[in-house]
This record gives sequence, C-alpha cells and structure tokens, in this order.
Amino acid sequence: MLPAVLSAYGLKEELLQITSFGAGLINHTWRIKGPEQDFILQRVNDDVFKCPEDIEENIRLIADYLKEHHPDYLFVAPVKTLDKREMVQSPGNGYFRMFPFVKNSRTVTVVHNVMQAWEAANQFGLFTKSLAGFPVKQLKITLPDFHNLSLRYEQFQRALQSGNPERIRECGKWISVAQDQQEIVAEFERIKFNPEFKVRVTHHDTKISNVLFDAQDRGLCVIDLDTVMPGYFISDVGDMMRTYLSPAGEEEPDYRQIEVREDFFSAIVKGYLHEMKDELTATEKTHFIYAGKFMIYMQAIRFLTDYLNNDIYYGAKYPEHNLVRAGNQFNLLQKLREKEPLLISVQTKECSEEISIQGS
Repeated sequence: MLPAVLSAYGLKEELLQITSFGAGLINHTWRIKGPEQDFILQRVNDDVFKCPEDIEENIRLIADYLKEHHPDYLFVAPVKTLDKREMVQSPGNGYFRMFPFVKNSRTVTVVHNVMQAWEAANQFGLFTKSLAGFPVKQLKITLPDFHNLSLRYEQFQRALQSGNPERIRECGKWISVAQDQQEIVAEFERIKFNPEFKVRVTHHDTKISNVLFDAQDRGLCVIDLDTVMPGYFISDVGDMMRTYLSPAGEEEPDYRQIEVREDFFSAIVKGYLHEMKDELTATEKTHFIYAGKFMIYMQAIRFLTDYLNNDIYYGAKYPEHNLVRAGNQFNLLQKLREKEPLLISVQTKECSEEISIQGS
C-alpha cells in the first residue's frame, strides 16, 4: 500500500523511516523521515468523509486565498504528486495526502497550561480572521450537519423511541438531564435565524492537537482542515471550552475529577478575541459561555444517543463506555453552569470593551 502511494510523490520506501504519528481517531497518520526532508502522510477515512475530493478542493481554495491576501500566514499546504495531484487514491486502500513536516514543530494531545490554551485560541481566531474576506459559500460541506444541534436532538428523540429498551430504562437519569436542557437547542434555533450571527470559515475541530507549537509553546498554525466548512464561531470556541476547560477528558469515568478552570476559560477568551475582537458582532460576544454549553451538550447527547442505539457510531471498549462518556459531558456542562456568574465576570474583565454578557 504505502510503497505505491510514496512512489506517486517520487519517494522510495527503502530510503525512508516511516512511523505512525499522532493519536487521531478518524484518519491514520505517518511521519516520513527522508534523507533531505520530512513529511506527514495521512490516509483520509472515506468511511467518514464520503467525498475526499471536497476536502482537497476546500484546502486548495483556502491555500490560494491565503497566498494572495495573507502571504505571511503559515499554511501547511499539501505536497503535490509527480503528476500534480494533491491526493492519491490507492485502490482498495482509500485516499492519501502528504504535507511537509514543519521543522521544529510539535503537537500536544492534552492542554497542559494556560499559555497553550491562549496560543491555540489565538491561532484558531487568526485562521478565521485571515479568511474573513473569503467567499465562504464556495466551501464544500465535508461532513453534513456535523454541528447541527437541532438534528442531534432529533436523533436523540428517535433513539428514545426505537433504541434498546433495556438501556433506555437504565439511563433514565441522563435522559431527564438531556430533556431538561432543551433551551440550549432552542437558542441554537434562534441563532440560525439571527443575522447578527455570521457564517464564517470555521475549523469545527479545535482540539489542542490541531495546533502546531514550537518548543517554547508558541502557536505556529492550525492543521487538519478536513472539517473546515461554513459555520458559526460557537463551534470553534465551544469545542475549545469542551476540551480545554477540564483537566479530565471525555473518557474519564471518575466524574469527581471534572472541573472548569477559570484561568483556562480566560485564556480561551483572550486568545480568540486577540484576533477576532473586530470580527465578532456585539451579539456574538455575548455568547462565549453559550458556545461552551452548545458543544458540551451536543457531545453529551451524541454519546447518550449512541449508547441507546447499541454503540453503532462511536463503538465501545466496554459495555457502558458511551454512557460513561455521556455522564462525563453532562457533568462538565453542570460545572460550567455552576461557574457561569464567575465566568461572566472573567469574560467582562478580559474584553477590551465593556460587553453586556448573557449566558443563555
């Protein structure tokens, strides 16, 4: 498989050192160490991304725009094959693309300090701001309804009707918790029809591993652009809150370890607004805390829905895996709600202008 893919780029396997790289759950990634240059090779999971060519087109359009309008922006564009393609299809093995390895760069899988949180938020803000003039309607939808909370709630409701009856009875507590917070869905519905919420070039997967850092923890650029699509800022800010605020990740079964760290919240707000302050509308700025609620709640009901449907989407390493994940996220959401008054004051302090905050 790999020799044929590598040969498309004019590389010979016997001259390379090839190792698995990163901990991505969707695409498989290798680091390719060559005699003159290093690369990142990635197999695009076409079971998830049904049209890899759309990803290729989106990245090409973004690369061309940034090259013309922001030539100093560090954008890691795909390496072209010998016949000038940006993606290689290997019969029976899927689609592959290669990127240059950014020298002296590194990725992290867990946010260790507030500097990393600030730098990541700053990089995702810079990415969206740099593309403020991009004709966003030209982007292809690579994952339809990826962050459509209304649809996710409908799927949850259907699971209550057609899911595993025993599991439905078993987790009545979490079902009630989900149903009691439908206001989060209602607010999303209002956002979709509110012209104050702008559709922008949005990354949609702002976990810390999608930022390149240097050795001093300074952010270099964002990577993994498969999910870049038109969207709302609440997707990017919300996913950072979901994955940066607590030291315990979504897999943690001991819910006592879940907490919301105010200093990390502050870092996300400051880092993102450092680039996006003039891009966001006044109404959008009132929805930072809602962004966290939006993403945490959506992931919670997605885990719960999958559990009710016998783990057909995420799979499970043990029988109650997705139920544990759902409980983890519902607990994180509760912690966020408990600290909401404090976080409002933190956000007010960090904004350079006085903002009227609403948490709904």
